[in-house]
Amino acid sequence: MKHVAAVYSALIWGSGQYVNKQKLKGLILFAMQMIFIAIEVLTSSVWRNAARPAAELGSFNLGTFFQFLPEQLADIHNYGFFIRGVWGLVTLGTRPRVQAAAVYDHSIMLMLGGIIAVITLLLFGALWIWNIVDAYKTRQKMEGGIEISSIQYFKNLWNNSFEYIMISPGLILVLFISLVPIIFSILVAFTNYNANFIPPRRLVEWRGLETFQRIISIRIWGTTLIQIFIWTVIWAFLATFSAYAFGLFQALILRAKVVRARPFWRAIFILPWAVPALVSMLIFRVLLSQEGAINNMLMSWGLISEAIPFLSNTFWARLSLILVNVWLGFPYFMALISGVMTTIPQEQYEAAQIDGANTFQVFKAITMPFILASTAPQLMMSVTFNFNNFNMIYFLTGGGPPNPNLQMAGSTDILISWIFKLTLDQRMYNYASALSIFIFVIIASISAWNLLRTRAFKEN
Repeated sequence: MKHVAAVYSALIWGSGQYVNKQKLKGLILFAMQMIFIAIEVLTSSVWRNAARPAAELGSFNLGTFFQFLPEQLADIHNYGFFIRGVWGLVTLGTRPRVQAAAVYDHSIMLMLGGIIAVITLLLFGALWIWNIVDAYKTRQKMEGGIEISSIQYFKNLWNNSFEYIMISPGLILVLFISLVPIIFSILVAFTNYNANFIPPRRLVEWRGLETFQRIISIRIWGTTLIQIFIWTVIWAFLATFSAYAFGLFQALILRAKVVRARPFWRAIFILPWAVPALVSMLIFRVLLSQEGAINNMLMSWGLISEAIPFLSNTFWARLSLILVNVWLGFPYFMALISGVMTTIPQEQYEAAQIDGANTFQVFKAITMPFILASTAPQLMMSVTFNFNNFNMIYFLTGGGPPNPNLQMAGSTDILISWIFKLTLDQRMYNYASALSIFIFVIIASISAWNLLRTRAFKEN
């Protein structure tokens, strides 16, 4: 009998629950099946398109309606949301636009619609499977002498799964708001979506691993990728650890006993963090230009005879990026480390003084290990942030100066800014998507490694 209940629910959702005397649960599941069917039927144009020519012949009747129905059923474009979505995701369209008023397919819209349709189908499919399993298990309990009414079931569900019920709406939102763009950006890498194939005039096609093969096999692409990746790694670590070191230095200075009016100095040093970073970057871009205030000031003091190419020379541009990042980033680490230092047990310092340790030995044996242990996760997260620090590169140097040895990239471009140029300037969406996957693998690996090392993860 338990198999019968499962078969009933497989055909008509909730019917197995109804047989198991859980009528309210069965009604809810049946309503979900009706919603699923309604989405497909109401978004289908088969019936409307078959009825329209039938009505044009005169008074509408079923004979003329069924005369035009096969023709409409043969056209996949007339089907509903789910069938049309899966078809669009597989084919990316079959009808390019040949004239302004023509009916056409848009490959990108079909891809997005297909992704949403597949995710929705998976959700309904999971509900359908759960509906079958629930009918089977409930019947199994009934045959064992245990009967659970719908009201009792929902009470138990609320008491035992309250947390999951509360996070379910957020999970669904994440699926459609966050997951859909991620899946879309990944799928684009396996197409030929670029300036030569812009829908709807030209349809996009699936090309498999062709884009990845071209990036690896074509020398200039491979050279550009390697050089930009190396600079991105160097930039991420130098930008992070230079700001961290200067923040540590300022925190130690402010903690010194000889320093007076510490709140005042902390407020002064926190100003670079308080000012919007974008404003600071644009100001520094003006200050560091050939005719900027810094060059004029140095020449007026007689320190230099000609303007320093802060933004037009590779070495100076990269150095400028790191120094400006130190200015913008050290207040965060100064505040973080200052807070950590207040939690170091004073007994350790007193014991070190009794043992005759000097200031450097105390710092090396007590202060620094404690600071590193407490700030290591934030330090690693700052590395991943700087790995994708698009704003600093774009608003300060614009990726420049130009480098003829690189493919559509400048000497200070990092991976994310290179992807930006490929996307907006060159419209090479498939290449940009492939490189985004490369970045995602790196960032996800670092983040996962960082998470696995945290105390909270180990305790759980």
